[in-house]
Amino acid sequence: MWKGFTERTARTSPDSSDPTLSGRTYTIPFDPVWNAALRLSGGGLRGWKLISCDDELGVIRADVRSRILPLEANVLVSVTLDPDAQTRVDMSALGNHRGGDLGANRRRIKRFFTALDRSLGVRPGQILEPRSPAQYAA
Repeated sequence: MWKGFTERTARTSPDSSDPTLSGRTYTIPFDPVWNAALRLSGGGLRGWKLISCDDELGVIRADVRSRILPLEANVLVSVTLDPDAQTRVDMSALGNHRGGDLGANRRRIKRFFTALDRSLGVRPGQILEPRSPAQYAA
């Protein structure tokens, strides 16, 4: 509970203990995933406004305004290929306000991935279990 009052950032990682924050590794090619993420970030999700995108780096920047509370955030979506040539999507959200975000950024990330899965029409087996970078070296 204390985290909600003190933290104003959330980010995904393959080794996150929170499944909501593990990001996604898809067996879907880069282009459809990139295009779906770009559509969602460019207004496909309520309150999202596209700031910039770079398909060569696989980076999307957006500003997000909360529906109820005035908790705005800067969001960075990363769409890349992992070492196994699978499409990896990670995301971070940083609040533009003082104090904690009451879990708003964690919920933004969850909503984004739910919408991305739906937009891609993900079927069983198209989302791989996350692997930490240390596992790639093994």
